[in-house]
Amino acid sequence: MKNLIGLSKNELNAELIQLGEKPFRTKQLWHWLYHQGETDFSEMTTLAKPFREKLSSLYTIIHPKIITEQNSKDGTRKWLMEFEDGKQVECVYIPEEDRGAVCISTQVGCAQGCKFCHTGTQKMMRNLTAGEIVGQFMTARDSYGEWPTKTDENRMLSNIVVMGMGEPLYNFENLKTALNILMDGDGIAISKRKITVSTAGMADHIPELADLGVKLAISLHAPNNEIRNQIMPINKKFPLEKLITACKEYQARCERRSFITMEYVMLKGINDSPENAQELMQLVKGLEVKFNLIPFHKWDGAPFEPSDMQTIKNFSKILENHWFAAPIRRSRGEDIMAACGQLKSARDKKEI
Repeated sequence: MKNLIGLSKNELNAELIQLGEKPFRTKQLWHWLYHQGETDFSEMTTLAKPFREKLSSLYTIIHPKIITEQNSKDGTRKWLMEFEDGKQVECVYIPEEDRGAVCISTQVGCAQGCKFCHTGTQKMMRNLTAGEIVGQFMTARDSYGEWPTKTDENRMLSNIVVMGMGEPLYNFENLKTALNILMDGDGIAISKRKITVSTAGMADHIPELADLGVKLAISLHAPNNEIRNQIMPINKKFPLEKLITACKEYQARCERRSFITMEYVMLKGINDSPENAQELMQLVKGLEVKFNLIPFHKWDGAPFEPSDMQTIKNFSKILENHWFAAPIRRSRGEDIMAACGQLKSARDKKEI
């Protein structure tokens, strides 16, 4: 049977028309799926009983299954989630004082092979469907009991960052469908201003993110092509010149002013010198950006060492002295391997 989670509103409408139902049924069912978070057709009490019975005979409503849940001492929560075919991804919730972000994945594994990233050591298995992408956020809401959708700003799960396992822009069509579902005001209703998509640099689809209205983060991590080629294989296909051009087009297409976040993991002796900071500022000339300096999180077999904190602070100061925001990211969830670059499914961990 077909899982209704992940169908666009138009696709859901087409399914119901095939069943001989009136168009208004689409909005009713959408409300139950994405506003109420209901997974049992029999509980959808505003729908006629024959309609509910028809739906239950033809369709399912399945959220990803939680295999394990880990809670960090800093409040971060990480889930290992499993899909219907047994494939697994990790999903993380990072709380702040007045809000919190759910970090979701777009692929099982990752083909990018970034040398500093633990996820990149896991082989690429497949893209996630739109339903599996949306479903991660829905399962996170299940875990926190945050249904029905709150209509005010008092949400624990208020933001989404597409920074989990995989390269989002290599799964662009499913990502786009999922984001439109997540942003739909009749359902989950996450503001587009509270969604950030991170890419390792697949330049082709970057401008299209502006049409969706979501924020953009670039996994930059190097100030020049020579260093980036060594640590990020994607740079050979999309060198920095192409990446920066795509970023400029993204900003030109944005409806409102939108800073691009440049993610920059600090690697000892590789990309952390004062000269590297100067190169960075020249690289982003003409863009409105803010930098996010990330201490490197060691993992078994990692080929790099983290920059010491004083080096990172000096690097940050150089950027800030030239009017660039360059905060040093506070590590979250490191004790449960939930920090940046540490995600990897448990099944794959057992195999290596």
